[in-house]
Amino acid sequence: MFKKILIANRGEIACRIARTCRRLGVAVAGVHSIADADALHVRDIGESIEIGGAPASESYLRIDAVIAAAKSTGAEAIHPGFGFLAENAAFARAVEAAGLVFIGPAPETIERLGDKASAKREAVAADVPTVPGSEVPSQDPVEIERSVRRLDLPVMLKAAAGGGGKGMRAISTLDGLRDEIESAMREAKNAFGDAGLIVEKLIQHGRHLEVQIAGDGDGNVIHLFERECTLQRRHQKLIEEAPAANLPPQLRQHILDDAVRLGRRLRYRGVGTVEFIVSGTDYYFLEVNPRLQVEHPVTEMVTGIDIVETMLRIAAREGLPVVQDNVTCWGHAVEARICAEDPNDGFMPSTGEVAYVRFPSQGIRVETGIASGSTVTPYYDSMLAKLIAHAASRDQALDRLHNALDETSIFGVITNREFLQRLIALPATRAATFHTRLIDEQIDALTPRADGLAAEALALGAYFWMMRQRAVSSDNPWRSSGLTGWQMAQGDDGMSPIPLLHLESAGASAEIRFAPLQPDGTMLIGVNDARISAKLSPLADESFAAMVNARRETVRIVQKDQAIFVHDARAAHTMTAIPYLRYISTSPDISGELRAPMTGVVLKVNVAVGTRVKAGDAAVIMESMKMELRIASEVDGVVTAVHFKPGDTVERNAVVAVIEPDLALQ
Repeated sequence: MFKKILIANRGEIACRIARTCRRLGVAVAGVHSIADADALHVRDIGESIEIGGAPASESYLRIDAVIAAAKSTGAEAIHPGFGFLAENAAFARAVEAAGLVFIGPAPETIERLGDKASAKREAVAADVPTVPGSEVPSQDPVEIERSVRRLDLPVMLKAAAGGGGKGMRAISTLDGLRDEIESAMREAKNAFGDAGLIVEKLIQHGRHLEVQIAGDGDGNVIHLFERECTLQRRHQKLIEEAPAANLPPQLRQHILDDAVRLGRRLRYRGVGTVEFIVSGTDYYFLEVNPRLQVEHPVTEMVTGIDIVETMLRIAAREGLPVVQDNVTCWGHAVEARICAEDPNDGFMPSTGEVAYVRFPSQGIRVETGIASGSTVTPYYDSMLAKLIAHAASRDQALDRLHNALDETSIFGVITNREFLQRLIALPATRAATFHTRLIDEQIDALTPRADGLAAEALALGAYFWMMRQRAVSSDNPWRSSGLTGWQMAQGDDGMSPIPLLHLESAGASAEIRFAPLQPDGTMLIGVNDARISAKLSPLADESFAAMVNARRETVRIVQKDQAIFVHDARAAHTMTAIPYLRYISTSPDISGELRAPMTGVVLKVNVAVGTRVKAGDAAVIMESMKMELRIASEVDGVVTAVHFKPGDTVERNAVVAVIEPDLALQ
């Protein structure tokens, strides 16, 4: 076994690899960008080398810098994790040329399988069924368009060089085809350094299954059963499970056998994932990911096999640690990916400081790269954490995961936590009758609009704010009955006649009035016209026993500057507290200012000063967390200013361009 390795990755996967290494007695070192200098993985690993700027192209994708870091730390081998350089054959070769060990497949295997087009040719040679479409990638938009037109719609554009849903577009109409092709190529280039695309027939309403394989490089290949990865959005997996439910045994065996046969054909070394799309009783090869997968923990939970340890032992030439007959599958495991994004705003990425993080402490596996005080930047993937539940049955695992999400609090950035809970609760999810288009078809049910103000949550936030604001002599303000503070009152309840606080939440606002604190700790709080009796009693870890009118529940509340975060039984609420006398109500004038919806990097500027635009025209295209954002004009008019160019980093709400509206609209 190695004495020391370098982990050439960041976030949760770097922390996870380090954990297995420590258990095996293998020392670890890491790398980080300038933006990640204070990241959790840097603190967790302990020894880390700064290798460049915030963009991945200036740091985590720099082969020379990663290898230099390995040598400077005395590492014998490099583990690439997933993403970044994990499927880069040139990197694997450079590692070996430097006298180090690449913990992954041979460079030749990565070339044959890491590219979707060449992997498809290998599958054909191994007599594995494949999806109809092109087998040779192209970087020519005209040629790609011709390939699309040769197939019956719908089709799928796929980045040949990578995975993770990047550089993929479902095409159901020829309208705007060239823009979709160019967008997919840009995304592929930014994510993988290769803009090449292939075109395949889109299998609608299919299931996405994958088989975890492991090989010793000498022709011995085993499988660790299959995973279900059907619940996905924009081709990005959100919920994964093992084993697949409602899968006929004969179909399962065919898929497992095909995956192993393909691995043996290539004398596969290391671990990899063979992915399939299943439609009824038919199945087709999709691709091979010659690396560790994000969802590998569900396989570990049901088999009891540490896949990272398996990778290390194979790379150290110790061979496969287990034979096929000894690989068993017990119970059911389900994983949820918590991402920094807003499902109610088109899954817009969310960045900023994480004010507070709390995960379940028992009965659940947590993989994360954040902690309280971490900063979520626009430069990397939006995934913040993974929660993995394991139980004897699928229903028990789903229930356990749902409860774990309820116990999870992440304040300061918007996450998809509640969206995941609703997804788990869908009847199609519970019955395992889902397909890859389920989220798109159920999006309205999964992203319900708030029905007015969450008045009770605002009352608790207001109570918390007031107790923090009032100076009291008691060492324990929660037991103090001297908190009054009003010289004026009206009515029998003593409610302040004027608002003392203004709270803004979810695009709405409320005027807050207070009545005096009662001896038992209750306080009557006016939220606009509503009167709500509230009380908070502190527990542990920012948790409180809350009384709201006649209901009792446990909540978490944290305040960071003017922001108050309340996590109750219904949702996580973010509110901004403004003392009423400082609050000035304003109505923004209609203007032609185009503002960045969040922090990101400018990819393309479609206009210049003097350009005439129509409402809906995309003036600037940005990227944040590997997702393209189109900033479109809301008015017809003429461009009078452009403030950024491709490659510039833009802060949230910055004016990127100005449109002078036509006179008729003014």
